[in-house]
Amino acid sequence: MDDFWSGVGDGLHLEPDAPGGPRAGLTRALRDAVRDGRLTPGTLLPPTRRLASELGMSRGTTKRAYDQLVAEGYLTARQGSGTRVAALPPVDAGPPEAVTGTRAPRFDLRPGSPDGGAFPAAAWLRALRRAIATAPAPTYDHGDPRGRIELRTALSAHLGQARGVIAPPERIVITSGYVQGLALLTRVLGGAAVAMEDPGPPFHREVVRRNGGRVLPMPVDERGARAEGLGDADAVVVTPAHQYPTGVTLRPERRRALVDWAREREGLIIEDDYDGEFRYDRQPVGSLQGMAPGQVAYLGTASTTLGPALRLGWMVLPPRLVDTVADAKLHSDHHTESIGQLALAELIGSQAYDRHVRACRLRYRRRRDQLLDRLGHGRVHAGAAGLHALVEVADEAEVCARAEAAGLALGRLGDHWHTPGPVGEQRPQGLVVGYGTPRERLYPETLETLAKVLNGAGPG
Repeated sequence: MDDFWSGVGDGLHLEPDAPGGPRAGLTRALRDAVRDGRLTPGTLLPPTRRLASELGMSRGTTKRAYDQLVAEGYLTARQGSGTRVAALPPVDAGPPEAVTGTRAPRFDLRPGSPDGGAFPAAAWLRALRRAIATAPAPTYDHGDPRGRIELRTALSAHLGQARGVIAPPERIVITSGYVQGLALLTRVLGGAAVAMEDPGPPFHREVVRRNGGRVLPMPVDERGARAEGLGDADAVVVTPAHQYPTGVTLRPERRRALVDWAREREGLIIEDDYDGEFRYDRQPVGSLQGMAPGQVAYLGTASTTLGPALRLGWMVLPPRLVDTVADAKLHSDHHTESIGQLALAELIGSQAYDRHVRACRLRYRRRRDQLLDRLGHGRVHAGAAGLHALVEVADEAEVCARAEAAGLALGRLGDHWHTPGPVGEQRPQGLVVGYGTPRERLYPETLETLAKVLNGAGPG
């Protein structure tokens, strides 16, 4: 059976009037296909006679192109073995550690992302087509820094129904993701002291610092963030529906304590609802914002439900902050791109967004259950929500070293603490496992690799 590169002629970008004639054009097209990875190392190319027939060229033209690329090192040719793509060294690779840092892992359990293969491409394409077909001409001009009214209106209804958020369209500001929303709020608070959950995402702490805020640790226990001892904090950032990374849900008495603090202090609660729609044991826990819309800035994102590539998030703000944040948004990037906003509004309005979330909820619940079944319930804190689990380990560094050797990427609980802790106190150790990240077909093998790593087995 032939194992030539399928449809080689169709995969080449040949210019009809290429400078230098057909041979130069074919040589350049093959060279580009090797460089950009369309022709991978070891690929067997068709015989010159077959390629010539496919492209409508003379055999001499294709042979001279092959010979040229063999001489340049892009191809290899052996008598009886045909012509194959050569293995090329990386271009501008830099030091070895830089290459390692950017290479995709073989098995990916890093937290913070959904399964990219679950993106509703067909539904998104239909929504995009409908949005473009009906978009008025001003859509393609500069937009309102608060975002398209179509999306703000759609979100107003959706957030009220799905998350219990009090969200009039005039109090919604569309952002390019959660991080921009956090940065804008920190900026308008003007050097505020911001209490952030400990443990919590280190990148978010850095966002606050780089936008002029001063970060204060806010301890988290089995009942969620602790409001007592906030000291001189002007704002707090919390993940009440599903704390990141411990997975606990903020208890009702802690919610009331935070709201009481905000009212007495005239402080701001920033609610990060990054995966609040993914709860598996009952209806999703309602937002904290619904209790105190005048004290809470609610931040949501499409990154977890659809994908980070869309760069779409939203803030529902207390009335006093709307104009100030909109002005900061105007002078930050003017406005978030409009076409994606219209497509998301269409997706929500057609109920396709709800259908997608429900389907993903079933998918991720099944993955969570498989994780618990494979590793055992004793050491895994998967909770009843979200896309990640916390796995207890005795020696984080040792387990992570085995994971790296096995090509397995995951998160470390140790990276999420604000400080190493008091002298002599041992912080809890664990792995933050993102079970939403792997593609569906790779999940069983990824779980098997994780189990081997946790049981002390090395790669292979």
